[in-house]
Amino acid sequence: MQNDLHDMGCQVLYNLQNVVRQYSEIEDIELTEDMVLRSDLGVNSFELIQLVCELEDIYSVEIPDRVVSGFKTVRDVVTFLKTNE
Repeated sequence: MQNDLHDMGCQVLYNLQNVVRQYSEIEDIELTEDMVLRSDLGVNSFELIQLVCELEDIYSVEIPDRVVSGFKTVRDVVTFLKTNE
């Protein structure tokens, strides 16, 4: 089971990386879970909302505003998506 969660986390991270590339100021980015969305990736509030909308489409999930406001790191996003997939 632990391996399944790890594999799922890797897939989520891969998908997230593809979406972040569209909204980040950094063109060739390799995400790590410790990256901070705003400072490390240069994602502003508007871009975060766009990113979340895309992730909602990909994962067929609704991410409440209160959850989005708590997204600080890549890990926060990955954890939410893994547990709500």
